[in-house]
Amino acid sequence: MALTPKDSEAFLREVDEELRRDQMQDFLGRYGKLIIAAVVLFLAAVGGYLYWQNHQRAVAEKQAEDFAAILTEVGSGKVRGGDPRIDTLAKDGTPAYRTQALLLKAGLAVQAGRDGEALGIYRQIAGDKDAPQPYRDAALVRQTALEYDKLPPQSVIDRLKPLAVQGNPWFGTTGEMVGFAYIRQHKEQLAAPLYVALAKDKQVPTSVRERASEIALSLGVDPGVQDLGDGAAAAKEENQ
Repeated sequence: MALTPKDSEAFLREVDEELRRDQMQDFLGRYGKLIIAAVVLFLAAVGGYLYWQNHQRAVAEKQAEDFAAILTEVGSGKVRGGDPRIDTLAKDGTPAYRTQALLLKAGLAVQAGRDGEALGIYRQIAGDKDAPQPYRDAALVRQTALEYDKLPPQSVIDRLKPLAVQGNPWFGTTGEMVGFAYIRQHKEQLAAPLYVALAKDKQVPTSVRERASEIALSLGVDPGVQDLGDGAAAAKEENQ
């Protein structure tokens, strides 16, 4: 008996479905255990990652509390010279807290008269490419300030000139040091525009602005005058 087109189409669908079932059963028979193992490993990896995230968050919160407590005690004078908790953070802390702890340790070393120890820490931070850039800049500025009298003027300029620009948070400190280094080199035409910029910058502390204004006047330049003439041009060329 011949099949009608409808019956033929239904028959083909049944054959196709049966073939698919056989293929699926064969596939599961061969690879079912591997699939289950892969799913288990995936779930374990996700669970491990979530646990690690929670653990890291808990560690960071604990370190934040510890560091805040240390800062409070340092501010009240209870911590002088050093503290084991600072050493622990400097060794085992997250990158940010580790660097902050090292900066604090260096500051306490300076306070205790251990300049050599402090310089070593500042150099370590300034050269650490994994440390946040603001902390590296802070370490470089403090290192330079600490050994300023022993450095050749050009070394001061080479180190700090990238930071001695308006808009940089360290402009007040680095501008003064670079400006005086120029004076030591008898390059007053480069120092004067820098001190004028410091005197006019309202983001710079008032004490620095007043001191910069006095130095600018001593160099023959009035901070109230906008056009600094050849001196400004020379300073611009030097900084390029």
